Amino acid sequence: MIDMTGKVAVVFGLANKRSIAYAIAQKLSEAGATLAICYQNERLRRDAEELAAGLEGAGGPAKTFMCDLSSDEQIDATFVAIKETYGTIHHLVHAVAFAPAEAIHNDFIETSREAFRIAHDVSVYTLVAVSRAAVPLMTEGGSILTLTYYGAEKVVPKYNVMGVAKAALEATVRYLASSLGTKGIRVNAISAGPIKTLAARGIGDLQKMLDSHAERSPLHRNVEQSEVGGAALFLASPLASGITGEVMYVDCGYNIMGF
Repeated sequence: MIDMTGKVAVVFGLANKRSIAYAIAQKLSEAGATLAICYQNERLRRDAEELAAGLEGAGGPAKTFMCDLSSDEQIDATFVAIKETYGTIHHLVHAVAFAPAEAIHNDFIETSREAFRIAHDVSVYTLVAVSRAAVPLMTEGGSILTLTYYGAEKVVPKYNVMGVAKAALEATVRYLASSLGTKGIRVNAISAGPIKTLAARGIGDLQKMLDSHAERSPLHRNVEQSEVGGAALFLASPLASGITGEVMYVDCGYNIMGF
């Protein structure tokens, strides 16, 4: 068993129990990590607190912090509060992505300048912003993890601008890994196969995507949230101490297939 007792993990993007972020948080807490759960606004406070109550590590139940990632001031204030609560943190999980609905449903050529900006600001730049705020607290080294998807490298119908944003996110992982390596901080991404989460329902033809993955992947099934959570726990643990700047595929092998 991987023992994360004494480690503090900050998780952004935990929306509900069906989300990949929740599966990651579960695995970390089961391994003993103490969790800080960050939610976007007052409207989501109750949900975040309910989710946090079920995520108890060796250091006690998870605590919640409100943080709108569109505001650098809120990010800074949140990490001041996290420092006051924990002192040192060891792991950061970034499970945040968004694009306006019209940029997903319309033809890619119709992507507006504003939709393109929003998709990259929320889905990509926020990783840079929270990493910059977290690094001063990661005095013992640690890991930063984000979530990507195969649409970053191959065209996935109806994924559109999110595919372009995920490609930028994967490049950001590599540059952050280079920037933070001397501090003993590793930066990686998990590219999960499609999962029927609430967020994924916003993508058109989700069921066709799921069916195609199950048919063509070597394991002939779709990946489960818990499997992504297990991979995240591995990447956060000392077992992955030599891995940084990488994209780990957790998609039942779909990405290796030509056709």
